[in-house]
Amino acid sequence: MDEIIRNMLVEEIPECVNVIRTSFKTVTDEFGFTEENAPRFTAFATDDRRLYYQFSEEHKPMFVYLKGNKIVGYYSLAILNETEVELNNLAVLPEERHRGIGQKLLKDCFERVKASGIKKLKIGIVDENVRLRKWYESFGFIHTGSVKFDFFPFTCGYMERDI
Repeated sequence: MDEIIRNMLVEEIPECVNVIRTSFKTVTDEFGFTEENAPRFTAFATDDRRLYYQFSEEHKPMFVYLKGNKIVGYYSLAILNETEVELNNLAVLPEERHRGIGQKLLKDCFERVKASGIKKLKIGIVDENVRLRKWYESFGFIHTGSVKFDFFPFTCGYMERDI
């Protein structure tokens, strides 16, 4: 079965919303987040309108991982300035995890960011998700700080990596 990473097409937004929400739901289940206590969390806040706005108005680069003709992974980038970019919503469907797809998406991100001349890649994570933090550290990310926002029942952890 063919597997490729490519730019997302506008008509794939609903399928990408499903991948993001389904992927991030495992985090809500593990840490007890609900739409009531964390309405801005990715699993609840992502919808077709939001992704369409990011695609058409913000012109965020968005990428899909296709396995055959099914989208099983996704990520997007937010250009912060001429030297920094933020990785957003790296997501792999739960049934496709532990097969190297997340690693392939991350390496694809590194290559695209480097080719654009950007020097630093940043990411925000649920700081309490130690497993995810260690995963990003295994790819050279360093933890740069944490912030507790009133609107989230968790601490936001910030990481970055030089490209």
